[in-house]
Amino acid sequence: MKRLIVILLLTALTLPASAQNKKALKAENEALRRELEITRARLDSLINETAIPGTAKDSHTGIPGTVIPSEAKESLPFSDSLMDLWYTQRLNSDFQDASEYDMDAVHFSTNVPDEELMRRLSAMNAYITIPFNETVKNYMILYSEKMPRHMANMMGRSLYYFPIFEEILAKYGLPLELKYMAIIESNLNPVAESRAGAMGIWQFMYRTGKLYGLKINSFMDERLDVEKSADAAARYLRDAYNVFGDWNLAISAYNCGSGNVNKAIKRAGGKTDFWSIYPYLPRETRGYVPAFIGAMYAFHYAREYGLQPADVGMPAAVDTFEIRRNLHFKQINEVVGVPLETVKLLNPQYTHDIIPGNSGTCILNLPYSWTGPFLAADQDSLYLHKANELLNAQVLKNIEESGGETRIAYKVKSGDYLGKIAQKNHCTVAQLKKWNHLRSDKLRVGQILYIYRR
Repeated sequence: MKRLIVILLLTALTLPASAQNKKALKAENEALRRELEITRARLDSLINETAIPGTAKDSHTGIPGTVIPSEAKESLPFSDSLMDLWYTQRLNSDFQDASEYDMDAVHFSTNVPDEELMRRLSAMNAYITIPFNETVKNYMILYSEKMPRHMANMMGRSLYYFPIFEEILAKYGLPLELKYMAIIESNLNPVAESRAGAMGIWQFMYRTGKLYGLKINSFMDERLDVEKSADAAARYLRDAYNVFGDWNLAISAYNCGSGNVNKAIKRAGGKTDFWSIYPYLPRETRGYVPAFIGAMYAFHYAREYGLQPADVGMPAAVDTFEIRRNLHFKQINEVVGVPLETVKLLNPQYTHDIIPGNSGTCILNLPYSWTGPFLAADQDSLYLHKANELLNAQVLKNIEESGGETRIAYKVKSGDYLGKIAQKNHCTVAQLKKWNHLRSDKLRVGQILYIYRR
């Protein structure tokens, strides 16, 4: 790639002016400049791994008869914060490992005999029924043998997230194995966003999140709150199980909605086991339960496959604080010293970096190692630090008038144009131009466009 850039530069310097008239030479140089920008952007992408692929493939509404088509994102827009660095390093291309296979067409082989695979599944003593067939086997091999880096990262994140999920599931008397659903939903990415608009580690749609008591307003989106979204997911699954009486069907309903599960049951002649209705489920949902079993199997038998948790930089322990006054993440960073990206990582529900304590008690999560410094900080100094700049009336008014919209930053790629970007992000060209103060439709590779989403 570097060699290509050198060649392009040398070409630009040695173009024979005598063979070109001035206008043609100018046009050719402009085309060469654009090609050079594209090449540099591709090189930067390879070196810095700045592209963040979408991780959440599926979405659900939880409303009977309602289906939101689930698609993998072509690209996940960048957040305009220091969180970029963490997610670039930690969540960069994991899901490419899992999604590069067409699981309807590929058939994996393994050195482990079927009898041993069946024995291992039985030995897991899972509360949820786990059958063995070729489809399940394929996903078992996928997660245990075909993507070790992806699994190492998942295992690293699970050390932090799984204890949270287990506590919540136990509170409702639900099988602890349900925690593995978060791997299929979001790769344990707390800020995952599907193309359909499902958000967070448990991938709630807006309406479903509101239905299950998650606050979504100008300052916060509790779909991104790991504990509260997990609590909502547990209640959703409890409700779905009460309807269907089968965990595999409840899990399927989480993915595609109970309406689609009911339709599949009718088409299967009233049969209510997963494998009888399997052919009648949406394509994405057919692979959902087998993928869930495959991930659970890989976690249980990680040692047999040489899988080890990666160090993903998650804190070993987290402390919580009740905040009753407006507080900006930068105030915590600059007064207490907590790295800004750490505050963002542990508190993604505050969509504008502001904890709206004035409107009611809010929770702040910090690594336990920062508990002492936070408590030792002078409270007046903390809340007054740059308050006139960070929390002035105009700033708060602008956020309130955004109607709960979150600003994301989109990095322009080769082949992008305003209409294409607008279509991807469910907005209009006029909105893009207004938000970014654009006077023309011209874009350049690498340019950052700000987009506001509800």
